[in-house]
Formats: sequence, structure tokens, C-alpha cells
Amino acid sequence: MCTAVNYVNGDHYFGRNLDLEASYREEVTITPRNYPFSFWNKSDSNHHYAMIGMATIQNHYPLYYEASNERGLSMAALYFPKNAVYLPEMDGKDNIAPYEFIPWILSQCSNVAEAQKRLEQTNLVDIPFSTACPNQPLHWLISDASSSLVVEPTADGLKLYGNPVGVLTNNPPFNYHLYHLQEYQNLTNFEQGDNLSKGMGAVGLPGDFSSASRFVKAEFVRRHSVSDGSEASNVSQMFHILSSVAVPRGSVKVADDVYETTLYSSCCNTSKGIYYYTTYDNSRITEVKLNNTDLFGQRLISYPIRTAADFLLENG
Repeated sequence: MCTAVNYVNGDHYFGRNLDLEASYREEVTITPRNYPFSFWNKSDSNHHYAMIGMATIQNHYPLYYEASNERGLSMAALYFPKNAVYLPEMDGKDNIAPYEFIPWILSQCSNVAEAQKRLEQTNLVDIPFSTACPNQPLHWLISDASSSLVVEPTADGLKLYGNPVGVLTNNPPFNYHLYHLQEYQNLTNFEQGDNLSKGMGAVGLPGDFSSASRFVKAEFVRRHSVSDGSEASNVSQMFHILSSVAVPRGSVKVADDVYETTLYSSCCNTSKGIYYYTTYDNSRITEVKLNNTDLFGQRLISYPIRTAADFLLENG
């Protein structure tokens, strides 16, 4: 379970909730321009766009959950079980493994139009990173400041969907979510009549944790979001959008004493290359700036995420 969202108010913000039952030692990770990306079936890329996002680093390789590059293009992977199909290698295609898909696109594309052109020649191949890191069934949201694209691997190849609402969750496929959204177009943020309770214009807005419901609620909250255009206000608003569909511990039980929760929420100002995040027990926003690092380096730069609660004692 995950939710990814775009928000534009002057600058473009791209973020997501990562909803899982366990952490995999994810870290905020910056890949500089000269880091040597080795692709499974393509030439190494030693000079490319720099990127920042959340990743688990294995054998010095960033397995990105989501990232944004220095040109403002962003990409997030979301769980897509029972629907994702990775195919055998195909002649005449760029055969790319799922684990390297985000670096493959973000290293060379500066906007959604360029990404779409590249995707038309891409085949996602069922090659895992290692025996310890098998492929996960995924689909992806790709966004820039003006448009979004959903990529879903199927038995017929990659399906590309223009995404007019800039939101993505999990199953079912994206075309279902877009169709299902029409059932809620009558909801409004305006007051209705002389009701005793405010917010009645949104009666019927889903509140459960299913992917279909999170899609509808995230789209409604994003569409009606208001902030004053300052960085602080926009970032705060983005985290409020994500918190509206976050999963509290105990609400989604996976097994005995195992619960899926929102491990972290992220927000990247893609216009300025600033990555923000919060974690489940630490709601204080942590900020990492892409441009405050050596973008011409050859080694990954990573920052362990802050998971411990951080309290401000006012009168001590």
C-alpha cells in the first residue's frame, strides 16, 4: 500500500507515503552526476542527471523507492500485486530490469515527454537485483511540473496512461481508478444548506485504507488544497495531503502482531531540488538539499532517516 501525489503552487512538489509492515533500511540518497550506473543489459552510464530520493542501498547501488532528478522529473514505484508482469528479453527494445527502472529514466530524461518517448522503446525484464532481492510487482508514477504519466507492466508490454489528477495508489489498474473517480465528482468543499456540521459537502468521501478509497480521498484533498505559495506553507500543505491517507499502526493487520503502517512520507520541491520527509514516530520535517552536495562526485551520498520521536520542550 502506498500513495503518491503531485501538488503545484508556484513550485512543483512530488511526494508519497510508503506503507509497509517493515523497513528495509531506507535512506535519503543522492546520486551525483558521475556515479557509474551499471545497467543489466545496457552500456554503463557514467555521466547523467543527478537525483535525490529514498532508497535502500545494496552493494553500493541505490534501489530507489522514489526520486527526483535535477531537471525536475520525478518517479515513484508503488506496489501492484497480481497485475504486474515482467517479460522476457525482446529484440529491438531497451531491456531494463525493474530495480533499475527509476535510474534508467531519471538519469537521461528531463521531462515527462522525454520519458514517454523512452518508455515506448522499453521492455521491463524479469531480472532480479539478486537472489536476496527478488523483483516486486510494481507500477510507477512519473511527473514533472505540468504533467503525469502512469506506467504499468502487463503481459502485453508497458501500458502508459496520461494522469490528469496526479495521484496514484495500488490495485486495481489506473484506468479503473480514473473511472471510479467519476462516482465522486459531485462532492464539494462548499457548505451545504443549513447543516449543523461543517464539511457536509464531502459526505460520502471514502475513509478506509483500500487503494481505491485512498485514490479518491487523496485526489479530493489535493484538488481543494490551499496554501499561500511560500515554501513553508506549500510543504506543510503537501504533508497534510499525504497525512489524509496515511495508515496508523494497528489499522491494517497483516499477521499476528504485524501491521502495515506509513513508514515515511516524502515531499520533494522538484523546482529547487529540496527533499523533505517525516517518519511514523517523528513528525518533524527533515530537509535535504540536492544542490548542497558535490553533484560532480562519483559516490552515493546517503543520510539515515530520523525515526525517533523529536519533542520540543517549551518550558524546560
